[in-house]
Amino acid sequence: MKKSKSRIAGCLMMAIPLAAWAHEGHTDDQIERAVEYRQAVMNIIGWNFKNMAGMVKGEVPFDQAAFSAYASEFQQASKMNLLSGFPEDSDDSDETDAKPDIWMDWEDFQSKFNDLQKAADQLAAVAAKGDQEASKKQFGAAGKTCKACHKAYKN
Repeated sequence: MKKSKSRIAGCLMMAIPLAAWAHEGHTDDQIERAVEYRQAVMNIIGWNFKNMAGMVKGEVPFDQAAFSAYASEFQQASKMNLLSGFPEDSDDSDETDAKPDIWMDWEDFQSKFNDLQKAADQLAAVAAKGDQEASKKQFGAAGKTCKACHKAYKN
């Protein structure tokens, strides 16, 4: 848990300068760093989500305290400035699965990210109450927000 919080803090410190240049002309190095940043944030989100999924699917025993901790970290990662990691022209990178549609419909992409943040807030709140069935149900709702964005904007 301590390592993931320092990872989150490190990503947050990267977000501040990234936010200043989202949607401006960028060097190849800046584009590469932006792609690395967004992938790092998505890795944190994915790590926590996959651990919760294992519990929801019954692949590992359900541990409400651990589930709640993963939900909290998922929520924290969703608060990071992920959108700053998507400057224009960053879909050309060989290292990304981002579709060009992101930049063609930025408002919808931004809306889907806002939906993820709301779902993460709700999941963390429900998980903190300790109700396993409610946690599983809210996990499903959060998963739908991830899937909606990935379906539209990820190759």
